[in-house]
Amino acid sequence: MDLFYRFIIYLHVASVIASIGPFFILMPIVKKLPDAIEKELEAYLALLKSVVRLSKHAGHVLIGTGVLLVILGPWTWKTPWIVGTLALLFASLFFLARAFSPTLRNFTEEGANKLELAAKLKRTIWIYIILLMSMLWFMVVKPNLW
Repeated sequence: MDLFYRFIIYLHVASVIASIGPFFILMPIVKKLPDAIEKELEAYLALLKSVVRLSKHAGHVLIGTGVLLVILGPWTWKTPWIVGTLALLFASLFFLARAFSPTLRNFTEEGANKLELAAKLKRTIWIYIILLMSMLWFMVVKPNLW
């Protein structure tokens, strides 16, 4: 059981890395979006969509392993840091579902203001990183809020 639990922790940490890490590489790409044309723009947008997709799938692993860790571990669902993590998790799920896809679709529209869309995308990426890093803080620090 101990080896199995440690393996789940490993998968949990790996999924956190896969969920957060790729968003940091997007910053230089987002800077290039306003000046990108046709094929170049398509390549950048495909990369952005792939990162969002990777984050979603890594999030599924993250949630699954998190549930297993709570069930098999010493904590309950009422533990303050777990409640805080879950609250941020639900906020990030709604944010992820609405934040990236509409903005990325707008880049391909005729007459789109790419500078404004790139700024919105950059802001969106930072908000998402902050949400994910806040969840990571809860999981690592495990604050006793009440």
